[in-house]
Amino acid sequence: MKVSTKGRYALRLMLDLALEENQIVRLKDVAGRQEISIKYLEQIISVFQKCGYVKSLRGPGGGYMLAKKPEEYTVGMILRQIEGSLAPVACLEEEENSCSRSRECVTLRFWQMLYDAVNEVVDKVTLADLVEWEKELRGTADYSI
Repeated sequence: MKVSTKGRYALRLMLDLALEENQIVRLKDVAGRQEISIKYLEQIISVFQKCGYVKSLRGPGGGYMLAKKPEEYTVGMILRQIEGSLAPVACLEEEENSCSRSRECVTLRFWQMLYDAVNEVVDKVTLADLVEWEKELRGTADYSI
């Protein structure tokens, strides 16, 4: 599994919003802080609006904020919205494996183990965890960007 640039940027966008703690954030400001094109962020934020992960406020002073608390979002939730399945091989993307070789495929066991390990990690780490890690990295418990 390889996370695309769009997936990485999506996680950075959501972290940026989480760091602002219930404040309305302009996409232009996120673009500047994260060094990401505003056009790219607009594509990503529209996905998060449609699925209800962010709220928007129009007009002067408008922008975006998280729809829920940071601890309610996992990295897995965010990545799946942008990337789709995180399965390492196509035959694991659907709930029922429809591959004609699945009954005799020795490597399927390995792919399933890898997929389970990835899911365990991405579904355990929350935006709140990333906020804490950011604060630790910056050496302050009161850090806000």
